Amino acid sequence: MKESTKRTILRTIHIIFGLPLIGYIYGPQEEVAQYVNVHRYFLLPVLLITGFWMWQGPRIGRLFSSKKSPQPSEQTS
Repeated sequence: MKESTKRTILRTIHIIFGLPLIGYIYGPQEEVAQYVNVHRYFLLPVLLITGFWMWQGPRIGRLFSSKKSPQPSEQTS
């Protein structure tokens, strides 16, 4: 999968899961009270993970996929 496709998917997920947060902030308190746990335990972690991954993803990817240089074979005579 190309990097641009990964970024597009992450951005789309981040935006879609961020939209209900607007309703949570600006909605009437009586209606918002029933969705507190959904926002707390599902939406916010997804937003944090996707945001952090878009911000630091390439650095973390390089850290874990550091290719080790091949060791020269030892010659014994």
